[in-house]
Amino acid sequence: MDSTYAPRPRGSRVPVGLRAPLSGRTWREFLYLFLGLPLSVVMFAYAVTLISLGAGLLVTFLGLPLLAGGLAGCRALGGIERGRARALLGVHLADPEPVRATRPGLTGWMVAVLRSGASWRHLLHSLLHFPWALFAFVVSVTLWTTSWALLAYPLWRWTFVEYLGRPGLQLWGDAHGNGIYVDTPLEVGATSGVGLVLVLATPWVIHGLAQVDRAMVRGLLSTSRRED
Repeated sequence: MDSTYAPRPRGSRVPVGLRAPLSGRTWREFLYLFLGLPLSVVMFAYAVTLISLGAGLLVTFLGLPLLAGGLAGCRALGGIERGRARALLGVHLADPEPVRATRPGLTGWMVAVLRSGASWRHLLHSLLHFPWALFAFVVSVTLWTTSWALLAYPLWRWTFVEYLGRPGLQLWGDAHGNGIYVDTPLEVGATSGVGLVLVLATPWVIHGLAQVDRAMVRGLLSTSRRED
């Protein structure tokens, strides 16, 4: 699936920049970034806990099974990430080669998992994606909510008067109500205009953040790529 916005439909006079805030791609990418943080917390905690235990217990007979099991779990979590990227980012990837043990039994399976490059790449994704997901979540959610709130400011400014006894949004002031407020028609209109600019710019920021996720999924969660 192409990651760019679809071309303007025939007969449509609305430029792509104006359609972007309401396009399905923007909302799918935003949902991907929004869900990325809680899922990354789970993956990061799992990877750090299991791999730390496995590495710390290598001097005992429990170390290798824990380490191999932890890597196998990272591969399973990577499958969830591939499915999420397929559904929301349009990234269709072939699954990595399955683990093929050259010797029978648990020992053969453990050796195969530990020797698999895909297993370690899945672990690396679990570790690296968490700080990125945190950054992308904060940026996308802050821009998305702030831009729409400023655009709609004329519609909800009355809440300051009705419930707070203030003329509008306070830009600066003290706890006693003294300060600078956004309350004149010109200021309210300018605030809404700033919100409109942010609303139009935010989809492109979201798309840029999602492109990094696309690169991480393609580079770490599949040994080969199949783009439909």
